[in-house]
Amino acid sequence: MVLASIKNKFVIDARKKAEIADMLEEELKDALIGTIYIQKSPIETRIFIETFGRSKIFDKKSAKMQKIIQRIKSEYGLENPIISEIEIKEPWLEPKIVAKKVARAIERGEKVKAVLNKTVKSVMDAGAMGVEIIASGKLGAKGSRSKSIKVSLGFVPKAGDVARYVGVYDYAALTKPGVIGISVRIAKKDLEKLIRPQVEEKENKEKNEEISWITEKIWLDK
Repeated sequence: MVLASIKNKFVIDARKKAEIADMLEEELKDALIGTIYIQKSPIETRIFIETFGRSKIFDKKSAKMQKIIQRIKSEYGLENPIISEIEIKEPWLEPKIVAKKVARAIERGEKVKAVLNKTVKSVMDAGAMGVEIIASGKLGAKGSRSKSIKVSLGFVPKAGDVARYVGVYDYAALTKPGVIGISVRIAKKDLEKLIRPQVEEKENKEKNEEISWITEKIWLDK
């Protein structure tokens, strides 16, 4: 019973954290934010929000931040929430930030294909191993048919264990013709450490098979 009670409390806390994160996403939709981390202790709740560039919104005295803190207290029963901003060192490697930047550019009326081409280049320049961005929806004028545009550079694993470590984020751009879905996949350079042993193993296997075939051929020729 005790274990069940502890487990139930953990599930409730996890659900509450997810709800708080969703609320923060909505309240801070005008800011480019990344991952939200929530750490709860008996005396306080620490909330860390990754951001692209410093924002005045996160000033504790700002009206927006005061409103957010009051919502956390009243709606989620947390007495002492402390919100801290963490500036992302390399925002072009964060799928969430990239997806939002793409959406904003499209919402401003920029050409979808041009936005995607410019974005994948920025991601690769930031040091990614590979990037893929797909925009789906009514990409033309009002009344046009839905279609998809995919732009990619480098290598993005889509199968095997390595694919689990690829950063993925889906977002939506709201335009006059309709909603455009944005899907971003980014493979960081670090993944090469995981991929290289697999490639070397495959190359060695192929090399050994080739040597075996040559040896067998020589034996048969004799």
